[in-house]
Amino acid sequence: MTRDVMEYDVIIVGAGPAGLSAAIRLKQLSPDLSVVVLEKGAEVGAHILSGAVLDTSALSRLIPDWAARGAPIRQAVTEDQMLLLGASRHLRIPNMLMPPMMHNDGAFIVSMGEVTAWMAREAEALGVEIFAGMAASELLFDDAGAVQGVVAGEFGLIADPENPAGIPGPHYEPGVALHGKYTMLAEGARGSLSKQVIARLKLDADCDVPKFGIGLKELWQIDPAQHVPGRVTHVMGWPLGLGTTGGGFIYHAEGGLVSIGLIVDLNYKNPYLDPYLEFQRLKHHPLIAKLLSGGQRIGYGARAVTKGGFQSIPQSAFAGGMLLGCAAGLVNLPRIKGNHNAMQSGIDAAEAAFAAIGAGRAGDRVADYDQALRTGPVGQDLRPVRNVAPLNGRFGLLGGLALGGFDMWCQTLFKASIFGTLRHGKTDAAATQPASQHRPIDYPKPDGVLSFDRVTNLAYSGTNHDEGQPAHLRLTDPALPLSLNLPIYAEPAQRYCPAGVYEIVTDDNGPRFQINFQNCVHCKTCDIKDPAQNITWVTPQGGDGPTYPGM
Repeated sequence: MTRDVMEYDVIIVGAGPAGLSAAIRLKQLSPDLSVVVLEKGAEVGAHILSGAVLDTSALSRLIPDWAARGAPIRQAVTEDQMLLLGASRHLRIPNMLMPPMMHNDGAFIVSMGEVTAWMAREAEALGVEIFAGMAASELLFDDAGAVQGVVAGEFGLIADPENPAGIPGPHYEPGVALHGKYTMLAEGARGSLSKQVIARLKLDADCDVPKFGIGLKELWQIDPAQHVPGRVTHVMGWPLGLGTTGGGFIYHAEGGLVSIGLIVDLNYKNPYLDPYLEFQRLKHHPLIAKLLSGGQRIGYGARAVTKGGFQSIPQSAFAGGMLLGCAAGLVNLPRIKGNHNAMQSGIDAAEAAFAAIGAGRAGDRVADYDQALRTGPVGQDLRPVRNVAPLNGRFGLLGGLALGGFDMWCQTLFKASIFGTLRHGKTDAAATQPASQHRPIDYPKPDGVLSFDRVTNLAYSGTNHDEGQPAHLRLTDPALPLSLNLPIYAEPAQRYCPAGVYEIVTDDNGPRFQINFQNCVHCKTCDIKDPAQNITWVTPQGGDGPTYPGM
């Protein structure tokens, strides 16, 4: 196959906070460097989904005058609440019991979609080339096995029953081969190219297993009488209970908007658990129902959240490239924040790559980046909270809350932990237990006022895929959903997917496993949680997927 070749100094895959921070910093260091950013969304910010309460420390390091430059970061946090929910009551945990690192003083409630769109304009003003709607679908390697670049912009593949990857259609475009001295992968959690390079180069050989949650979010316009600009509320307990860890968030943004969501840790055992319906049930708690009463849901989305922490960071610099942001798993779990670390990683990667290029290097491993990631601002943020996720996994909500809080106070006061560094143990897929060990959960039917069915909510995500293209959700063995997952695990894909992609359909020929890939919101949960690890998420045609305005 013949492709045009474009040469750059640095190629960045993903126009999120990590990728754009790297691009901006590279151009700040040297306007002469050629830098390109590839974004699979139709526009920058279209695929960005985050809570989000933004710690601006990294942005201030990158663009100190961000406020004067018109950054859409205006609503300061004015109030912090941590609540433990019962089915009808709640208990507020005093802020004084929370370690200082957990407080949101100086943070802002933002739409990260809007923030990244602004960052893209700043990058382009510096001379960065940004190609939106250009999915990077393939890694390119040189003869020595180093990453040489990527293939992007392949369009016009059509579905073929004999070839899951599809075949060229009548309007096929082979895309462009982009070659760079270094390629930075900033795809977010469980990125397809990041997953490939980690496996191929064994970047996870010396780290703990990665861990994830699924984050579900709705954006609401609420009654002004209920709106408290700047209020940040985090909740735990009901409806997940004591054995399944995770928690909810309610952020009062400017303009009468409220972001409400639930993060369910994907290490849950019961295959009957349905994260989407747990989220819908959360909104019926009396406290939250009162807040949303008279309001209107205006947006919906979901995505995987990394939660492995410091011990799960893989080797992030490799021959020819680097892993940035959530591709390296840099979310601070107890703070429910990762955007600041994504930006920090982009800055660190840019500075390491700039030094390497200045020394005449290309295509090698820039070890200085790994060092900066672990000992600099990112490592200093993640190391003190490294035991929170393992403690939650071992002791559940109450035990994890008590021991995790104790450990964070020890880290704050004494710069040490009595636990050392705990390991996570099983992957999230391996944590799933057979259905025979659990009972189905009887979820209430959504009422169409506070809670909604999947298909109805999906319309508020702006999701669209060309139905003629091959499915971007690939089964290694098409027989496993019916031969293994259905009889042993009651096929949990029907429930862990927040968009109704997977169904067991029964007709005259018996049950069959159906993939409605057009519904996919690119959360990657199936790639993570499938007990058989039989599903691989690959990037669809560029520009396809959700559109998250204001999210």
